[in-house]
Amino acid sequence: MGENQPAQRREAAARPVEAGVTTGSLARRLGVSPTTLRSWDRRYGVGPAVRSDGRHRRWTPQDVAMLEEMCRLTSAGVPPAQAARTAQEGVGRNRPGPELPGGGDRPGGHRSQAAGALPLGDVRQECRGLARAAVRLDAPTVGDQLASLVARYGVVLAWDEVMVPTLHAVGRKWESSGDRYVEVEHLLSWHISRALHRATEPVAPEGTRAAAGPVVLACVPGEQHSLALEALHAGLVELGLPTRMFGAAVPTEALTAAVRRLGPKAVLLWAQTRSTADLPLARHVADTRWGVKGARGHPAVLLGGPGWAGRPARGMLRPPGLRDALGTLSALYDRPVPVIRG
Repeated sequence: MGENQPAQRREAAARPVEAGVTTGSLARRLGVSPTTLRSWDRRYGVGPAVRSDGRHRRWTPQDVAMLEEMCRLTSAGVPPAQAARTAQEGVGRNRPGPELPGGGDRPGGHRSQAAGALPLGDVRQECRGLARAAVRLDAPTVGDQLASLVARYGVVLAWDEVMVPTLHAVGRKWESSGDRYVEVEHLLSWHISRALHRATEPVAPEGTRAAAGPVVLACVPGEQHSLALEALHAGLVELGLPTRMFGAAVPTEALTAAVRRLGPKAVLLWAQTRSTADLPLARHVADTRWGVKGARGHPAVLLGGPGWAGRPARGMLRPPGLRDALGTLSALYDRPVPVIRG
C-alpha cells in the first residue's frame, strides 16, 4: 500500500488543475462574505463565466479582476448596480443580471443590505463607500477616501457628514452582533486619526500667534477618547487659529503647567463619559492666572463631549458640536464665523 503512494502523487500532479478559485477563497481575498458574492451574482450577473458542474462556482482570473473592480467602485460610493455594469464592461462582459423590482440601488428605489453591510441609513454616497471599504478591512482604500474627503470638503464637513455617521454605524453593528466588527472600528478610527493629523500640516501665521495665546486642547485625566478633539484641532488649523493639542488623559499638573506657560486664549476640555468629566478641574483651569500683577490673564474654558451633559458649569461654554466650537473660538479671536463648504 505504501509502495503505491509516490505513484499516486505523480499521477495527481500530472492531472490538470481545475481553473479558478472557490467562492470561499475569493471572498477571503476580497474581504467580503460568500453570501455577498452570491447575491451580486444573482442580482447583477457578476458571477463566474464558467461553473464546474452547473452548481459549484469556480472563479477565473478574469472573474476575479471583474470583482476587484466592483469592490473598488463600491468602496468609492458607486451604487452596486452601476458598479457591476462598469466592472463587466471592463473585462469585456455584457451580461447584466436581473435587478429586483423597485429599482434596486437606484435613488428612490428599495435598498437591500448585503451580509456585513453597516446600518448607515440615508447618508451621502461617500459615507456608504467608506463603510464598505472599512468592513472589507481595505486599509489603502479607507486611507485614500478619507484624504480625498478632507481635501474636497474640508475637515468640518468630512467629519460631520461622513466620518461620524460611519463610526456610529460601526458602533451599532458592533452592539448588535455580539462584539463582532471591533476590528472594523479600530481600523476606521486609526485611519480617521491619521487623516486628521495630515490635515494639521499647515501652521498658523506667526502674527496670529503673537497677537493672542493659542487654544489648548486636552482630554481630562482618565479620558482616552481623543478622536473628536483631533477633529477640532484639524479644524482650527484649517482656519489658521493657533492651537496646542495635548491629546488623551492629560494629568492635572501637566495641564496646569501648560496653561501657565502658554497663556492660552481658551482651553477646551474633552470628556466622553460622565465618569471622566471633572468640574473641579475645569474650575481650577478657569481660575488659573498668569502674567504680571495688574495685567494678569486667564483663559476662557470650553467643555466638549457628552460627558459634561447635565453638569451645570457657570461661566463655561459648552458647544454642542464641532461647528459650534469652531464658531465660538473664532469669535474669541474676533474672526468671522467660518462658512462650511458643502
